[in-house]
Amino acid sequence: QVQLVESGGGLVQAGGSLRLSCAASGSINAMGWYRQAPGKQRELVAIIPTGGDTDYAGSVKGRFTISRDNAKNTVYLQMNSLKPEDTAVYYCNVRDYNDTAYWGQGTQVTVSS
Repeated sequence: QVQLVESGGGLVQAGGSLRLSCAASGSINAMGWYRQAPGKQRELVAIIPTGGDTDYAGSVKGRFTISRDNAKNTVYLQMNSLKPEDTAVYYCNVRDYNDTAYWGQGTQVTVSS
């Protein structure tokens, strides 16, 4: 069973930066971040497979960077030039080598204008 621990959310002014972290236990393949704003569906923000290319939602390209430390089984999301529309609960998502998905508890990111 994979356990996930997220950290790093908070309140920031527009134009500011935040860094999210998600530490996972167990053997992990792909790692990524999703977000869900009030009244909206959960959407993919960024994904980083074990050995493949990263992928980003169009709305965050050039502003967000996903990275991972395989030695620590941790995925990061560096968020720069934040906008009010980035306000959401951000969820870490990982998949093991059986393609089973696991979700973090979510961390709130609020960007004030």
